[in-house]
Amino acid sequence: MSRVYLDHNATTPLRAEARAAMIAAMDVVGNPSSVHAEGRAAKGLVETARAQVAEAVGASGADVVFVSGATEAAALCLAGRGLQASGLEHAAVAAWVEATLPVVDGRVVVSEPAQSVVQLANSETGLVQDLPQGLAVSDLTQGFGKVPFSFAWSGVQMVFLSAHKFGGPKGIGALIMPAGTDLAAQIKGGGQEMGRRSGTENVMAIAGFGVACAAAQQDLADGRWERVAQLRNILEKAIETSAEQTISVGKEYPRLPNTSCFIAKGWKGETQVMALDLAGFAISAGSACSSGKVKAGPVLAALGYSDDDARCAVRVSLGIETTEDEVLRFAQAWTQKHARGWARG
Repeated sequence: MSRVYLDHNATTPLRAEARAAMIAAMDVVGNPSSVHAEGRAAKGLVETARAQVAEAVGASGADVVFVSGATEAAALCLAGRGLQASGLEHAAVAAWVEATLPVVDGRVVVSEPAQSVVQLANSETGLVQDLPQGLAVSDLTQGFGKVPFSFAWSGVQMVFLSAHKFGGPKGIGALIMPAGTDLAAQIKGGGQEMGRRSGTENVMAIAGFGVACAAAQQDLADGRWERVAQLRNILEKAIETSAEQTISVGKEYPRLPNTSCFIAKGWKGETQVMALDLAGFAISAGSACSSGKVKAGPVLAALGYSDDDARCAVRVSLGIETTEDEVLRFAQAWTQKHARGWARG
């Protein structure tokens, strides 16, 4: 029986339309900075994608800066600013901020928006946040394309996203900010990307990024994630029915439609991942491992879970194409492993 991929929050399969755009871009030989016809053709692909990203995010083309991904974007807009955030942020953000914002009932409490960073949605638990007006920065990496967002009406000063989270290629992302924002480039050289990020643009990846952005927004508009949310609920009900002590993290709060993080007490997360991998299912552990010691990561700790609980957490993240049969097969396999006490401890 074929394997089932349930780790879409880590990365998503490349969309067919993004792949087609990338293949077509391979045949465009010019450098986007060159003024001859070949260069203009390459530049045209970059600017078309910039417009696609801008429209999908609710910004203008001049607001979009292409970078290698969310990690680079986070460094570009956060380094040296001394902003504050909660323990829910991704490591790429946590590296540049002070984790001082409290989390109450799954919500990040913000007193100074202009000095704060709040992610739109959490990759590990799926928790969705309300972004206050005037917020300095928001990480859209997990939320974009799954929940409604518009840069124009959000009131957030800067946001960023990464293409491979919604069917685009790996290694490309964007920082969105008003064109006149005073922000020093970290990668200097030829002055590409309006002087924000030097280096010849990755035309092929950018082309795929733009198409994926448009497709992701269309999926949201078409209500395709509503079906995914129903599948997530089926999954959680099956798991909870088979193992009554299982905790579904954040179930009582607004979440992404595709994300389920649950804790099976006494069964280590990484052991669950291995057991299900052998059974043909790809999921991820919700706990972090450092120097051989498994302990609560900052996300679950910020939500009040103990080390013992956090080390028994796993994340299942569904995709647009995930089927009910796949979800039920996973639930059955997980239940069987749990009942047998597979390598418990």
